[in-house]
Amino acid sequence: MIITLSGDPGSGKSTIAQMLSERLGWPRHYVGDMRRQRAEERGMTLAEYNRLGETDPSTDTEVDNWQKKLAQSRDNLIVEGRTSWYFIPNSFKIYIQVEPRLGAERIFKQIKSGRRQKEARQCDSVEQTLEINRQRVASDKKRYKKYYGIDAFDLGNFDLVVDSTGQTKEQTFKEIMAALQPRLGKAGDN
Repeated sequence: MIITLSGDPGSGKSTIAQMLSERLGWPRHYVGDMRRQRAEERGMTLAEYNRLGETDPSTDTEVDNWQKKLAQSRDNLIVEGRTSWYFIPNSFKIYIQVEPRLGAERIFKQIKSGRRQKEARQCDSVEQTLEINRQRVASDKKRYKKYYGIDAFDLGNFDLVVDSTGQTKEQTFKEIMAALQPRLGKAGDN
């Protein structure tokens, strides 16, 4: 079984993906981290790299082709990325929602604590983070529609949609595990 996770900025995707990886003992692959690394290699922020991707499809196709190959070569893994549901169609597809301001607050808190890098050069407040998130989603929508003809934010693409607004990470994780349990069998009992 392959589990793919997507969601709103600041929804807790990475936290939940890590919790799933630890609980199930499956490797976790994070597409966003790969994109951040590629941006850094070019001396760019993620926001700048995403804007470049609006005219240069190679910024997306490299990681998207990697996802396809990964799914063909392995099983029992977790892949976190906006388009993972699309490139790994046989996966169990999870989308995590969050109210946009709360998502921005969570991200900004991580930036301030040093647990997350800035995604744009000016990201010094919750308001700036909220605007950066809005721009990021708009860029993602534009690129994925242009290159693949898909809407990665259409909830109809997912097997499970969970709203993390007003929930702890443990509550969100418990809700996801409850939905996964019938599909996992003994692997989820660890």
